[in-house]
Amino acid sequence: MPLIAHSNLPSFKRLQQEGETILSKDRADHQVIRELHIGLLNMMPDPALEATERQFFRLIGHSNQIAQFYLHPFTLPSIKRGEKMQVHIDQYYQSFDNIKAQGLDALIITGAQIKGTDLKKTPFYEQLKKVIDWSYSNVTSTLCSCLATHAVFEFLYGQKRQSIGEKCWGVFPHQVLDRQHPLMRGVNTHFDVPHSRYNEISKAQFDAAGVKVLVNSAVGAHLGVSQDLLRIVFFQGHPEYDAISLLKEYKQEIIAYLAKTRCDYPLFPKNYLGEQNKAILNEFKAKLLSNELSIKGFPETLISKTLGNTWHNATSGIINNWIGCVYQVTHKEVKKPFMDGVNPNDPLNLK
Repeated sequence: MPLIAHSNLPSFKRLQQEGETILSKDRADHQVIRELHIGLLNMMPDPALEATERQFFRLIGHSNQIAQFYLHPFTLPSIKRGEKMQVHIDQYYQSFDNIKAQGLDALIITGAQIKGTDLKKTPFYEQLKKVIDWSYSNVTSTLCSCLATHAVFEFLYGQKRQSIGEKCWGVFPHQVLDRQHPLMRGVNTHFDVPHSRYNEISKAQFDAAGVKVLVNSAVGAHLGVSQDLLRIVFFQGHPEYDAISLLKEYKQEIIAYLAKTRCDYPLFPKNYLGEQNKAILNEFKAKLLSNELSIKGFPETLISKTLGNTWHNATSGIINNWIGCVYQVTHKEVKKPFMDGVNPNDPLNLK
């Protein structure tokens, strides 16, 4: 069912222009269809904030035709923002206090870009912990992406993420380990997932925490679920990424190199670019470093036309299943925790 534009958030208009079904609040009020309210704690940096909104909104909008979806974005005040993005947040985002007062059926927590391994050194550590503590007791299911997964493992299981040295960056093949789990029904047994991280929670740490790994790869565990079945869903990669997301990130890394905030020119994301695109970008690099071109000449438009997306269908299937599970829990009023009266071999009794 459609997303409901219950605010003037620009992402609604952008998605509508892309062909997504967006209903106004007035039109939605005249339909007798169950509502699902989903929060989006957006911790991404300014250049990726609005794109991340659209990525997750789009995934929800493509899910089960069972409800009208109200998306409620919010962020953490301790994350430093530029003037333009702070205006965007002040105008369109809700406060956490408001989120708590109105309640949510489900919550998505994005990743974030920080330096170093120690999460306690991040300015938003305590604020993020409060959100996670609240969601565990008050939200049917919380879906965590990348850094959010690392944070929950530290907060709830005492498992701290570990540095992997060289950045895990690119698109990697993955395989489903449990084809019978409700999240994996109808999903391809093998599919790709983008990753972008310097740290990881290893599969051994997933196992030690009692978190069931559903999707694994040579670069580590990607998708897992908590012991109480769907209370927390963990993504370690970035399945929400658009086809162009890694290219934009590559451009940002070049900008960081030019600004001398990184010491080396970035390598290409693995398994992402074809040989022709690599040649185009190598030619751009040569001209950039010889001052024949500036970063404004970055060939984003040219390359974006040729990029493939080998993860969207699988991600849509997983999110579709997740929304279906959340709907059944809220609609059937299954008691929390999920394990109460539920056969662990048939999570949520979904046939």
